[in-house]
Amino acid sequence: MNSEEIRELATRFFDCVEAGDIEGLIACYAPDAEIWHNTDGLVQGPEDNRVVLAGMAKRIVDRVYADRRLEVFPGGFVQQHVLRGKRVRDGGEVALAACLVCQVKDGRITRLDEYFDSAHLVQFQ
Repeated sequence: MNSEEIRELATRFFDCVEAGDIEGLIACYAPDAEIWHNTDGLVQGPEDNRVVLAGMAKRIVDRVYADRRLEVFPGGFVQQHVLRGKRVRDGGEVALAACLVCQVKDGRITRLDEYFDSAHLVQFQ
């Protein structure tokens, strides 16, 4: 993939989360993609990630990846951002600064490593 194709994949991936398009997001992953978070050190697959993201989409509305800083490199991309939204239960605003490092191949994400401060997760409940 060239740099522009990688950039388009990254943009589509995050736009899908903002829109609550879980199927579109899952389509960005290779079938055997590995998704890892620094908070638990576990590797999950796309179907596990589907459950997590669908749950978040139900609890958090008006999602936006603010302050996107996307850098592409051969075989992947890095994005820093602040995920912002509102809790459905009380309208409270939430924010989570994060950094994702993704490897890509054949137009899909094969590995996603996400880094964020777990202390901020409680606000997403």
